[in-house]
Amino acid sequence: MTRAFYDEMYDAGQLCRPHYQAFADWLKAIPEEQLAQRRHEADLLFHRAGITFTLYGDEQGTERLIPFDIIPRSIPASEWRVVEQGCIQRVQALNLFLDDLYHEQRILKAGIVPPEQVLTNDGYQLAMQGLTLHRGIYAHIAGIDLVRDGDGAYYVLEDNLRTPSGVSYMLEDRKMMMRLFPELFAAQRIAPIDHYPNLLLATLKESSPLDNPCVVVLTPGRFNSAYFEHAFLAREMGVELVEGADLFVRNERVYMRTTAGPQRVDVIYRRLDDAFLDPLAFHPDSMLGVPGLLAAYRAGNLVLANAIGTGVADDKSIYPYVGDMVRFYLDEEPILRNVPTWQCRKPEELSHVLAHLPELVVKETQGSGGYGMLVGPAATQAQIEAFRDRLKANPAAYIAQPTLSLSTCPTFVESGIAPRHIDLRPFVLSGKQTRLVPGGLTRVALREGSLVVNSSQGGGTKDTWVVED
Repeated sequence: MTRAFYDEMYDAGQLCRPHYQAFADWLKAIPEEQLAQRRHEADLLFHRAGITFTLYGDEQGTERLIPFDIIPRSIPASEWRVVEQGCIQRVQALNLFLDDLYHEQRILKAGIVPPEQVLTNDGYQLAMQGLTLHRGIYAHIAGIDLVRDGDGAYYVLEDNLRTPSGVSYMLEDRKMMMRLFPELFAAQRIAPIDHYPNLLLATLKESSPLDNPCVVVLTPGRFNSAYFEHAFLAREMGVELVEGADLFVRNERVYMRTTAGPQRVDVIYRRLDDAFLDPLAFHPDSMLGVPGLLAAYRAGNLVLANAIGTGVADDKSIYPYVGDMVRFYLDEEPILRNVPTWQCRKPEELSHVLAHLPELVVKETQGSGGYGMLVGPAATQAQIEAFRDRLKANPAAYIAQPTLSLSTCPTFVESGIAPRHIDLRPFVLSGKQTRLVPGGLTRVALREGSLVVNSSQGGGTKDTWVVED
């Protein structure tokens, strides 16, 4: 991997890339004051619509607006097709891995994935062993985080298979751009994404063997950080948004309380973690789940999307083996490559990490949201030494990767238009077929020089265009 930044809009000679040319011409012609006014208008509209997320532990108030940048990230259609094929291939392999893991465990017996990496993993659920799911699908909705290094190639940074979030911002960003800048969409062919809720509903219905199953979205409640998204997706799909208290189990079947009496529920798109789903089977103190849910699930009377136990496949300690899964299950070479990764549980790799801490990014295998990580080049000596102690105390809980030269995209910040680092999260839906809408959620690190794009760490979002070339 090289260390120069790849600029999404301009090549090494500072010439505009062809798929950005129409936008660049428009950008030159529009006054910066007009851009600033449109950005202010976008902020007001997002506030009015309640498009917020909850930042836990924030003393200034819990509700935050995710900053929206009005300069889109553009991808040529020919390039997107490779990304799309790579994401589909990867998710198919991960679903096959989960099905194998909870049945024959061929990949463990072949010595490709170490059994101790899986069977002692917090995400591995014994309750799923031997349970056959419709179509063998565990991750019906997956978010694959992609980054582009200085060589221009896409790399998979991580897989999100438990309860991947952010698709509502992808959809709302597009609505906002079409509202503020309709002339841009009239001037070029940008692939639509507004059919995602319909695809999601079709995927959820296809996850059930029933002809017309009743689908609901299960939320932990309005204090959850992604509650806006839960309500948004339920509304867009035309299904009920429920909390655990709205559901009950009778004779191993799940019912929803309605004003017209109990209504049977067949598919639950759940947005809460395994531990809180059923207090009789998992966390006994959970007030968010439904007592008896696991029994109904194991009896085959219910589909959970995503399935219980998917977390073992998106753990960062399993991530290094996904390429091997593609080869093992599909007999293909991976289209998308992993970022080089050191597993700190291995003594020789731990030694390398400890010797190069100031140069590396170190992450908790169970971590998410940009928390619990060390970005070596941006850390103080005291932070590095504190992390060194944590690594020595519990090396198996960490992996390390090189500090990537994340690609940059022009971004409208307080000082004007300047490059900022970005990533991309396409959303992959697995039903009768595996598919995704063109684009995804582009997250942008708004602080100059920052490589952390998470909204919880001050990142923002951009609309993602797949442009016909």
